[in-house]
Amino acid sequence: MLVGVLVVVLLLAVLQVAVYVHVRNVVVASAQEGARYAANADVPAELGAARTVEVVGRATSAQTAAGLSCTSGPETDVSGLTLVVVRCTGSVPSLFGVLGEVLPIDVIGRAVEEAP
Repeated sequence: MLVGVLVVVLLLAVLQVAVYVHVRNVVVASAQEGARYAANADVPAELGAARTVEVVGRATSAQTAAGLSCTSGPETDVSGLTLVVVRCTGSVPSLFGVLGEVLPIDVIGRAVEEAP
């Protein structure tokens, strides 16, 4: 009996880690997509954050997208290239609700800005 409870708890913990890694990968890919979108010529760099939240909402859930705070803007790297950088921070809901929203996410997506 005690071993069964331990195995179930371990299985649920592994499942939670798998879901967290999946959601984090989705947010990373969405930040990169938002940066690529905002890097297009004639698109303001500030639209990258909104695009990122939109893509996260479509790929996961509105609750996950609402738990993120994304910003975007141009930056210049050390070689002089102008980049569009999308930064997202926040937390994602835990799978079973026991932990609340204590699973942090902090990601960055970058793309080289096109010349107008």
